[in-house]
Amino acid sequence: MLKRIYDKTLDLARHPKADRWLAGVSFIESSVFPIPPDILLVPMCLEKRHRAFYFAGLCTIASVLGGILGYIIGKFFWFTFGDPLMVFYGLQDEFVIFQTQYAEYGFWIVFVFGLTFLPYKVITIASGLVGMNPLLFIVASAASRGLRFYIEAGLLWKYGEKIKTFVEKRLALSVSVAVLLVVLMVIGYKIFKG
Repeated sequence: MLKRIYDKTLDLARHPKADRWLAGVSFIESSVFPIPPDILLVPMCLEKRHRAFYFAGLCTIASVLGGILGYIIGKFFWFTFGDPLMVFYGLQDEFVIFQTQYAEYGFWIVFVFGLTFLPYKVITIASGLVGMNPLLFIVASAASRGLRFYIEAGLLWKYGEKIKTFVEKRLALSVSVAVLLVVLMVIGYKIFKG
């Protein structure tokens, strides 16, 4: 089953419109969608290593633009869209913590969330809600999202063939390690938060 999912993802990465899918996922992930663009970025960089930095740039631009949409939702449409999204994803507690610390650490909160796999949409919407300086928000978003995607693309560009061979030979182990890392990040986040 894992092999079939892996092959399907690689097929999507090879699709002639894969760039559009990557941009679309990057855009909506920053405001409403729960799945990060890395799911497409990684296989696309593995399949077309010579375009890895192009894909990173595409992800960065689309993600920042999606973040601006999230900011607008928070600023102007909180009660219509923002609050229901926080309830849907069960992120109300995280949002309250964010609001209380935002005034002092706004730039760094946006920067850190943009680098990690934590739900970036929470930060984009919250930034609009609390009225963070829009220019500061865009700079923090571009810096963090760009850093994340370009580091990822750079590693895949440099070590792509080795990574791809390892993943294909040890798919179950690779998925297990990835899941374990996500679980550890969630646990670390809960400990940090709590």
